[in-house]
Formats: sequence, C-alpha cells, structure tokens
Amino acid sequence: MTPFALRAMLPAMEKEHIKTSCPRDCYDGCGIVVVKREGQVTRVLGDPDHPVSRGALCGKCALAYNGVWRDPTARLRHPMKRIGPKGSGKWQVVTWEEALGEIAERLNAIRAKAGGERILNLHYTGTCSLIANAFPQRFFNAVGATEVEPDTICNNAGHVALGYVMGTSVWGFDPRTAADSACILVWGANPSASAPHAHKHWLAEAPGKIVVVDPVRTPTAEAADLHLQLRPGSDAALAFTLLHILHRDGKIDRDFLAERTVGWDEIEPQLADCTPQWGAGETGLTVEAIELAAQLYSAGPALTWLGQGLQRQPLGGNIFRAIALLPAATGNFGKPGAGLYYLNGGGARHIDMDYVESAHLASAARPSVSHMDLVETLNDRERVQAYISWNMNVAASGPRQAALREALADEELFGVVIDLFETDSARYADFVLPAASFLEFDDLNKSYFHLNIQAQTKVEDPPGEALPNQEIFRRLAHAMGLSNAALFEEDRAIIDHLLAASAFDIDFEGLQERSGLWLGEAAHITYTGPFKTPSGKLELASDQAEADGHPRVPLPIGDPALAEGWLRLLSPASPWMMNDSYANEPRVKAKVEPLLVTLHPKDAARLGIEAGSRIRLENEIDSLEAKAAVDSLIPEGAIYSVKGHWGSNVNRLNPGAKTDMGESTAVHAVPVRVSPL
Repeated sequence: MTPFALRAMLPAMEKEHIKTSCPRDCYDGCGIVVVKREGQVTRVLGDPDHPVSRGALCGKCALAYNGVWRDPTARLRHPMKRIGPKGSGKWQVVTWEEALGEIAERLNAIRAKAGGERILNLHYTGTCSLIANAFPQRFFNAVGATEVEPDTICNNAGHVALGYVMGTSVWGFDPRTAADSACILVWGANPSASAPHAHKHWLAEAPGKIVVVDPVRTPTAEAADLHLQLRPGSDAALAFTLLHILHRDGKIDRDFLAERTVGWDEIEPQLADCTPQWGAGETGLTVEAIELAAQLYSAGPALTWLGQGLQRQPLGGNIFRAIALLPAATGNFGKPGAGLYYLNGGGARHIDMDYVESAHLASAARPSVSHMDLVETLNDRERVQAYISWNMNVAASGPRQAALREALADEELFGVVIDLFETDSARYADFVLPAASFLEFDDLNKSYFHLNIQAQTKVEDPPGEALPNQEIFRRLAHAMGLSNAALFEEDRAIIDHLLAASAFDIDFEGLQERSGLWLGEAAHITYTGPFKTPSGKLELASDQAEADGHPRVPLPIGDPALAEGWLRLLSPASPWMMNDSYANEPRVKAKVEPLLVTLHPKDAARLGIEAGSRIRLENEIDSLEAKAAVDSLIPEGAIYSVKGHWGSNVNRLNPGAKTDMGESTAVHAVPVRVSPL
C-alpha cells in the first residue's frame, strides 16, 4: 500500500488544517491551508474560503511549497563558513555563536576604521511578510550601512514618476471596484504570470471590457476584448494618441481638470499632432485598433492598471506620466469603477511600515546606490568593504552578470548571505546563514493588490538551526554590542502594534482563524480627497519634476529604433517562477527550458534561424548560447526570454542601463545581435 493510501486511512481526528497566507512578491496574496497528520505537514493547499485563492494555489507555489521548500535535504540547515575559493561551494559547518562572532568582529572593525557606510545592505523581496521583509532595516539603520536601493532592480522609475503626478505611487484602486467599471485597461502588466488568480478570476469575472496593452501576446492579452500589441518603447505615443481621440470626441472632463488638476493648459497644445495616423506609425498598431481602445476606455468608469514591467524601459518614467494623463483627463478618480493602480501600500489600511523599519535609528540620512551601479560599487574598496545579502539572489538577478560575479569573488570583499538555499550568491559568500521559510514563523502579510491583512502562521519548525530573518539580525546586533531596544523587539510585540494601529479591528489570534480580512464590506473608493502632491491636485505639469532635471510635462516620445542588425531583448516573468525564487524546484525546472529565446517569424527567416536550433546572443557586454523558438507572440524587432533562472542567464547581456527617472533598470530594452550556430 502506498504512503498516500496509508495516510488516507488515518482517522479524521488526526488531520489538522491550519490557515496561513503566501508572502511572495505577487499581486494575489493567496490564502493557504496547511494539512497536518500526526503533527507532520503533508500538503500545502489553497484556502477554499479565501476569495482570491478559492482552494487552489498557482502552479509554481503548489509545486515549490510541496517540494523543495519543505525538503530538508535541499534547505540550508546550519551556519557555514567558506573554506575554499569564492564560488567553489566548499564549506565548514559552524555554530551560530562562531558565525555571528566572526561576522560581528569584521563588521565592527569596518565601522570603527572606515565607517558603517562601507557595509552594503543588499536586499529585495524574497519574502514580503511584514516583519521578515522590513525589520532587518532597523539593524542597517543602526549601523549606518549603505543601501542598494531595492526598487532600482525593479520598479523605481514608476514610483518616481507617479510621485510627481499623484504624490504617491502606492495608493491605487480597490480591485473590488471593478464591479462598477465599464473598462479595465491593463497596460504592461502580465497577470497570467504575475497575478494568476487575478487573471483567472478577477479579470474573467469583471463586467467591463478588458483592454490589454503589451508587446507580448500573453494569455491575459489573448483573453482580452482587445489586445494592443504595440512596438516596445512606444507607450507614451499611444497614450497621447488616445488622449487626442478623447479630446477630439468631447470626452474630456473639464470640470474635473479645473477642480482637481494643474497643468492641463500645458498638455492640451501637444495633442493636435498626436493623430491616430501618427500614433499608428509610432506604435505599429492600426488606426482602427487605437480608435476602438479609446472608445472602450471612454464608455464609462475606467480602471487603469500600470504593470511593473512597463516602466523597465529607457523612458519608463515619461511613459507612466503620459498614461496617468488618461484617468486625469477623463475624471476617472474618486468614484466607483474608476482609478489608477500601480501598487497598494499600507496607507488606506493604516499599516505602519515606518514603525517596522524604524528609520529614526539612523544617525544620518541613509546613503544609497542603484543596483545598476552595483558592479562599480562592489569593486571600490573606498566605498564598500563588506555586504550582507538577504531576501535576494543578486548573482542571478543583477545586471552585468559576469562582471558582478567577478566582483563578488574578490577575496578582499567580506560577504554574508542569508537564504533558505545555497543560491548562486551564497557560493560567493564568506558566511552563509540559514533562513526560515514562511511556514516556520508567525508574521503578517498584506497584498499589494487587494486591500487586506492576513496572518502568516507557523505550522512547523525550521530545519536544523535555520532562523527567521529578523531573529538573525537580532542576534547579530547582540553580537556586535548594539544596545538600542528597538533592535531586539520581539515579533509578537510588532504584530500587536501593527494590528492595533491598523484599520482592522482584530487581534492576531482572531486573524489566524480567518481567510484574510478586507478593508470594509464594500469597495474602498480612493482619492475622494486631496492628492498627496504639494498642490493637493494631480500635477500634470510638475515643478518638482522640472527641479529634478526632467521635463515639466510628459512628452509624446518613444525609444528610437535600433540600428540595423540589432534586436530588443524582453525578459518578462514566467508563470512557473517568482523572479528566481523557485528556480531550484525540480518540477519547475522541468517546465521552464533555460535560455529559450523566441524570435518573430520574420526576424527568424531573415537570420536563417529555425525553431529548435541553437543560436548566439551577443552585445558589447557579453554573449551566451540559447535555443530558438519562433512565434509571433512578440513584434518584429524584439526577442523574448523569461527571467528567473539560476546560473548563466539573460542578465549576462544586461548592461545595467538606467531609466529616465529613479536610476532604475531599463532591462526591457537590452540590445542584442542574434546569429545561428
């Protein structure tokens, strides 16, 4: 009899169901039910009572959470000290006392001789649970470390751009308001990969028309009422063309513009030349498709979802400011079925993340650098002598991959990596510290799409001696002789503080019994009051943008065409990976072929490349070999390969070019030459 059959025969009283939630960097924020028999976890499932997961996890989480994430042989179990060359993966198991003692000695010596700013804080969103993701910032504030600005590897151009227009980038619409929307405009987001439950349920059940703007024919685009497969980099031209049509057809809400915006008089003169014919030429779309999109958007209340991938372009900031003109010009704010969304932070929910990070612990303004400058920063001993990498695998996700790994391999650079697994980055560290997973400690989670709060409940002990991020930094602070009480505050005290100050009237035990708690029974309508700009209005023309060296207003411009022989590499998310978090799950690896590059049929024919053949990609940074696929899912002049693989990946070719705003990544505009092997 199989083990599964034996388990099925156990009495029902021996089976336990525990509610928790998913802390991954994902819009959905799913509810989870963990099944335990005789005290052992047997399955991790979607919570059937949760309005997002509805009883099913997405494919990648279902595989990873029932696979490598609970495989004690795959997990890091003990602190380890390097005993071979960097990159060799040769380790000696040590005690926590030995590891933290030596790390503390090295970091204190750097602080005393060169200053805490020579210690680099290198992190991103390996877990988004509130304490594990934010509490370590208390430690880095206290030691005066330099932060590698995390959003520069992902979405900082959008944050800066919407800050100029709205005063914030993290106060979007409540997804529940889709019930009152006539149109949902999904621009540069790929919910089928990055928000699979929103793709499967939220968009599918919305009564309004769905318009998707994306150069890639994603499953979400295929399911939409209209897909605008525009030329990459031409988004601002499309936005201005739509605005021209709305202006021409009398769909501008002049009362809203007069009462709640500034700068329309500087925008309006630009519209005359942005005709549908001009827009078609700039974007590669047909006039008919652009006209239809404008008609659908203007039919009634409309929602606009700005994807994070959209602003990873050379003019990503200008693109966001241009698209934000559409809801402003049509009055699509402050009423049911209307709004603009990029991310939802804690604001409307009164979740006090500033408390968790405790910036007041820093004695001076926190120095920071861009991920796009990481190679130069790591190579400069006058700037960096040590780094602590946590919540990310930078050796897989950073630009200029070969040069980055060479920098990490420098024996003079002291490195500490905190992770669940021996990642690419871990192999370059001097010490590797084992982290606990979300199933192994209590915390809180908030979706950055849905306006909710959820319990993360410990369901089993960590393997070996693994610890939650926050406990590792508490112990390191103690080993370094730091004394501020905030560095040692316990998780439960933080949880109680956050819930007491939040908009949710519930304690942690009550939250653990629920499948998440939403902000009110009905959809929360945002932006009924002033905007968070200096004027309190939408600033279509921005004095602050001008002071920062940017145009006062967004412009109807796009990226120039690449020189002959060059193609534009797009590297979006895979439905089977979460950045690179699941790349070591064997069943995920079986589903995602590494370095599979898709070319448009016309480009493939011109280059003499057939599907399944081996090809070479190269530019001035590096080269790599890949396998070719041929499909019109991308426009002519672009190629497509998903991100997230460990080892050698497309970041070998990423030069680290920056966006126009925020010193952020322009990774969706990497120029490459492609040739057959």
